Amino acid sequence: MPTVTSKDGTSIAYSRVGSGPPTILVDGALCWRQQGPNAGLAEKLADHFTVYTYDRRGRGESGDTPPFNTMREIEDLEALINEVGGSAFVYGISSGATLALDAAASGLAIAKLAIFEPPHFVDDTRPPLPEGYQTRLEDLVKADERGKAVKLFMTEGINLPSLMVGMMRLMPAWRKLKSIAHTLPYDVSFVVEAQQGKPLSSSRWSAVTVPTLAVVGGKSPKWMHNGVRATASVLPNAKYFVLEGEMHIVKPKALAPVLTEFFANEMTPNGRWDDPFAA
Repeated sequence: MPTVTSKDGTSIAYSRVGSGPPTILVDGALCWRQQGPNAGLAEKLADHFTVYTYDRRGRGESGDTPPFNTMREIEDLEALINEVGGSAFVYGISSGATLALDAAASGLAIAKLAIFEPPHFVDDTRPPLPEGYQTRLEDLVKADERGKAVKLFMTEGINLPSLMVGMMRLMPAWRKLKSIAHTLPYDVSFVVEAQQGKPLSSSRWSAVTVPTLAVVGGKSPKWMHNGVRATASVLPNAKYFVLEGEMHIVKPKALAPVLTEFFANEMTPNGRWDDPFAA
């Protein structure tokens, strides 16, 4: 298992598959290299790219040096980019997409950026985060109430019905989710500002000038479409793309061709990107 050392000394574990331009996949909440949609996606991209998946800090085989702030995860990604050659394509899903956006805004050497469904609540098509949500989640984690933390995240954060979450607690996967529940506040730290049911900041990602593809599943709810469209609109060089037939748990075989076409497409001489997804 290869590792890279982040700026604060934390060991970050990663895997590599395929050949071609380096491409890094960033997981969302409650996922790691071997758990979540990016695990299968790496294999689907391997014919065209050298694909790197990694355990975000606190997950899988990576370390976790306190105290946490969002810059630590950006530094983790930076260390991996440096390890793979100093520049890379980057794809992020869900809260990992917001992490990738913040990393690009911080000046990391990201050649192109693709994001799938960053969970941004920009209007009244779904409830904003409840008052005190982030604090309650952090308190549950500090008290080692992992099951309650996952339940809070699923119900009030993701807005799943309580009955559905209750059924999930009876499934074997629930134990795996609880095992990394302590990282939920990390994800919330990235997205909380964009989950208030208000228009997105026009300045937070204004420095993300690299070609960016913002993708939403065609079967995803209206609030998600609105959030992804709004995210694309505040980025200087982004396109909004609907992946028909998909939802938030996107199928790798559906997403891989879209990412392959986007990442493999050449830049035009003026530095803009020749857009294969133009209307």
